[in-house]
Amino acid sequence: SSLLRERAGLAPLSSAPADPAFLSYPMHGPHAAPALPADEPARLDALAATGLVGSAPETVFDRLTWLAAQITDSPIAMLTLVDEQRQWLKSRIGIGLTETPRDMAFCSHTILGGEPLMVADTRLDGRFINNPMVTGAPHIRFYAGVPLVDARGFRLGALCVMDHEPRRLRERELRALGELAAIAAEEIRRRRPAAS
Repeated sequence: SSLLRERAGLAPLSSAPADPAFLSYPMHGPHAAPALPADEPARLDALAATGLVGSAPETVFDRLTWLAAQITDSPIAMLTLVDEQRQWLKSRIGIGLTETPRDMAFCSHTILGGEPLMVADTRLDGRFINNPMVTGAPHIRFYAGVPLVDARGFRLGALCVMDHEPRRLRERELRALGELAAIAAEEIRRRRPAAS
């Protein structure tokens, strides 16, 4: 993982936990916290079965995240897993956090649907306008994420890219992000025993 980052000319990731003040930052606004998926208890069980939440970085995921950033020319890319209380950043480029509270996570919105979620300008979207990641560092203005779907159809997290400027992905960039998310989902499926 560190060798891959070095070859790509990227700074090493900080292994320090997120700033506790940042993690407890209050959310404001009527649309701050996303809804829960209808299948939430079963989804959480499927996520726990992967054993990936809280685990160390892995080259296989770091490569996909790096490719997502390169293909979309985005300064931030993450492969996230959304558990009951937090979003775990299994892989990340351009951001030092290892987790965020779930109600701050853009990917908490992505897992609500089966399609990619693209937010061209977070300051014009009621779901994100008061999010601390928008109003403060890292000042996210653009987000695009594709759900990571396991073999039983549970959306466990997302592969996403972010930018500090409003923008949109071109169709080929969004398709490429979707293909990378599919590869990541296949790797995650290998971590989970087959359903009986």
